[in-house]
Formats: sequence, structure tokens, C-alpha cells
Amino acid sequence: LEGDERYPDSCFVEDPAVVMAECAVITNPARASRNGEKHEILPAIRKFYDDAHIFHIEAPGTMEGGDVMQVDKHFYVGLSDRTNEEGVRQFAEIVGQFGYEVTAVPVTEGLHLKDFAVYLDKGNLLVTAVMNEAPAFADFNRLVIDADELYAINSLYINGTVLVPEGYPKTLKIIQDLGYPVKLVDTGEFRKIDGSLTCLSLRF
Repeated sequence: LEGDERYPDSCFVEDPAVVMAECAVITNPARASRNGEKHEILPAIRKFYDDAHIFHIEAPGTMEGGDVMQVDKHFYVGLSDRTNEEGVRQFAEIVGQFGYEVTAVPVTEGLHLKDFAVYLDKGNLLVTAVMNEAPAFADFNRLVIDADELYAINSLYINGTVLVPEGYPKTLKIIQDLGYPVKLVDTGEFRKIDGSLTCLSLRF
């Protein structure tokens, strides 16, 4: 996508849409400064899905994709300042048509769920100490990231490799010890506005 100066956060394309093999869901960002992004993402989404497979979260429901974590045919959706219960209800109704289950997870630490819990694969989940206690994640192999490296929880598993932000050696070792090949990525500029790796792309 081209840059859009009207929406300074629009590089974080993960938030205005949630995509999967069967369909796309255009979210309804809670902040007025970001809500228009849902319209600007549509032309890109329509390159991959016909209109019958593009759904929308409608007010009073709110949702941002940073709160949505997919694990196979299950979505864990953060209840946060950006995603409310009505947004989760609508999302569950939409994706349920395609055989997905949805579990809501309270986000008590900050902005989005995936700032505090990120799924890699094969049951491996990077978490904060708080999310380590979340009942929804009890059956995962939880890897608790040290408090001084919490930013690195938002690493990105894609096609067998994990992209890891530079500068977090303890988290890097945890991921390497799990057997994953890794690529380090300089995310320093994005971190200045609380942006992380998964925020910058849509993957399906």
C-alpha cells in the first residue's frame, strides 16, 4: 500500500482487517483517527476476496486486528480499549460460518492482545507473566519473556521462520532454542509509535 498522510498509523495494516483463507473481516477501529483506514484497506482486500467473502464489524462493535490471534481454526480475541464485547460477538458470528471457534481474552496490560501473547506454531506461545496465567492459554507451551524484553514478544512466525526485532538477546535465544530459524529486523522507528512486527502486514 502507498503511504497515506491522512492516517499516520496506517502502516499498521493488521488493525483495519482480519484475513484468513476463507474470508476477510473489515474491522471497526475504536479511535476516530484510525477509523477511516477501514475504507482505505478495501481495494487491497478486494484483490484477494470477492464481496461475498468480505464482512464488516459494525457499530457499536469495535475491533482492531492487533487483538486477534489465530491458532489453526481457533481465534483468541483480546477484549481491550480497542476491541469490545460486541465486536467479538460479531466476529465470532462471522467466522463461525467457516468452522472457526472464538475465545475472548481480557487485555489488562496495554493496547492489543498481540503485544502480550503471540503464537508461533506447534503449541508454542510467547507471553508476558500476566498472560502466562490466562486460563485460555493453559494448554499451550508458554514461553514467558522477561519484563525488560516485552517488546520482543511481538515476533512474527511466517513460513517456518520467525522474524524477531533486533536488540532482545534473551528472547532471540528462547526462539532459537525452540529450533526455529530466525531473521532479525530493525523495528526501532516503528517502536517509537508502539508499533511491532505483526502490525505491519496481513498474512493468510
